[in-house]
Formats: sequence, structure tokens, C-alpha cells
Amino acid sequence: MSSPSKRREMDLMKLMMTDYKVDMINDGMQEFYVEFHGPKESPYQEGVWKVRVELPDAYPYKSPSIGFVNKIYHPNVDEMSGSVCLDVINQTWSPMFDLVNVFEVFLPQLLLYPNPSDPLNGEAAALMMRDRNAYDKKVTEHCKRYAKPEDAGVAPEENSSDEEVSEDEYAASSSDEEVAGKADP
Repeated sequence: MSSPSKRREMDLMKLMMTDYKVDMINDGMQEFYVEFHGPKESPYQEGVWKVRVELPDAYPYKSPSIGFVNKIYHPNVDEMSGSVCLDVINQTWSPMFDLVNVFEVFLPQLLLYPNPSDPLNGEAAALMMRDRNAYDKKVTEHCKRYAKPEDAGVAPEENSSDEEVSEDEYAASSSDEEVAGKADP
């Protein structure tokens, strides 16, 4: 790879070609949001998060900055800022990794295997070590409260029509049809 900018473009395109929804911030390729779903078979499985990614100028030689936008209850994620404490991103990053690794391996592993001995959220870490069932329950409650698809900016399924019709417009159009009468068979 000849330059960090080409690698950044390639990694971003590779991420966009997966099932992840990517929303660019501004016009550059350095900041964007990714829609991230919690891993199956975990208390996070019903959650959907908007994850902000910032790529430094030296990417892939320097790690991306990753943060959850909507709230997540996890020992290694700061509940207020969404900052992630993950060694592979913060300390042991290698240019061999790419953005797809972050969303398909690193973040799912973080959610499946929290490390309460290196917490950014001390309350979550203490609860996890004291009572894993209570911790799992609180994670599930947080997902239902803060990690619904609409919390991550995911639009609900829309009708196939390009135009949206309000209930009032629908009621008015229904009464117009009654005035016009019914079509002959």
C-alpha cells in the first residue's frame, strides 16, 4: 500500500461493502458513524449503537478512535463519553488490522468478554464481579432503554412509496374517495 490515505479509502470501502451502515461526517473519509448491533448470545444482542470512528492522518499506522454515541453499560466503556478501553485499539494496534476487524472481531469480543479489572465504568465492573446475573439484567435494561434502533439513528422501515402521508391527509383522501363514488365493476 503506497500511502495512508489510499489505505484509509480501501478500508472504508471494504467496511461499506459489508452489512454495516456507514454515515460519513462532513465530506472527508476521516470521520464517520457505523451502526453496530450487539453480538448474538449475549445480554447486548438486542442493542443497536451508533459508533463514531475517527481515523488519524497516520491510519493504519495509528489506531482509529472509537466511541459509542448512544449509552452502553459496560465495564470498559465510559458511560458518559462512550470512550472504549480496548487494548487492541488503544495499545497493540497494528497496520495488519482494518476497520472490518474492529466491527466484526474487536467490539463483539469486548462485549462478550468484558474486563472488569481495567474499568472505565467502575459501577459496571463492580456489579459484574459481585453479581453477574444482576449485571446481565442491567445490560439488557440499558439496551432496551438506550440502544433501540432509533437511538442509533436507524430509521424505521418505510413504505415503498416515496411520499409520506399524514393521518389527516389520509383521512381527507379517504373521504374524497367516498364523495367520488366507487368504480363500476
